[in-house]
Amino acid sequence: MLAVKFLKKRGYKILQRNYRRRNGEIDIVCYDHGTIAFVEVKTRYSDKYGPPELSVTEAKKRQIIKVALQYIAEKKIEDRNLRFDVVSIFYPPDKKHPTITLFKNAFAKSDLAASGTRSFI
Repeated sequence: MLAVKFLKKRGYKILQRNYRRRNGEIDIVCYDHGTIAFVEVKTRYSDKYGPPELSVTEAKKRQIIKVALQYIAEKKIEDRNLRFDVVSIFYPPDKKHPTITLFKNAFAKSDLAASGTRSFI
């Protein structure tokens, strides 16, 4: 997976890929300098509907957080810093190689209670 390779190059240690539960999935769970990062990967081949990272809706954020809490409980993780990142992969039609962008702290559990959406930019 392209995103895994990208994260490893940046020093992330991959703990699990495609962690699935009945209510959803987390694409990548990894460890980054004392923090457990739950990473959502979004890929697009056209910019017709905007950049990939903007497709992480409030509903998707809630789903990721719920599954992340299940992961924490299942693995008995305590007293750890947690973070929700997004890896955006865009394949421009006129180029061979994708543009890959990492959004650290793309959203947080506390963002869900706030009104409005949090921008990635």
